[in-house]
Amino acid sequence: MKQIITTTKAPAPLGPYNQAVLSGNTLYISGQIAINPETKALVLDDIKTETHMVMNNLRAVLEAAEMTFENVVKSSIFISNMDDFSAINDVYGSYFNDATAPARETVQVARLPKDVNVEISMIAVK
Repeated sequence: MKQIITTTKAPAPLGPYNQAVLSGNTLYISGQIAINPETKALVLDDIKTETHMVMNNLRAVLEAAEMTFENVVKSSIFISNMDDFSAINDVYGSYFNDATAPARETVQVARLPKDVNVEISMIAVK
């Protein structure tokens, strides 16, 4: 059985999907971009600020499912420019303990929703 996870502390979906789905003990979080959930504005000041906004949105969804970044087992990072990899990686890494960090891939893509620079999805387990 699946349970839909939603929170007003992360941006509402931009299409026919949910912020996250909990199936058993596994949480599947849809890709998050840098939309401020309070103002609905994109946060694109610089790549580090943008990545922090994405991670804060992911944290809000995890918290709505009563989880933390420690529960994350897999991340997928989509970026529009591989030259931003180091800055994104620095911010992303600050949210995890290196010894227990999740599996991950980072892929450069041609374009992301709303022309953002980074989108991250996650899988977490209780």
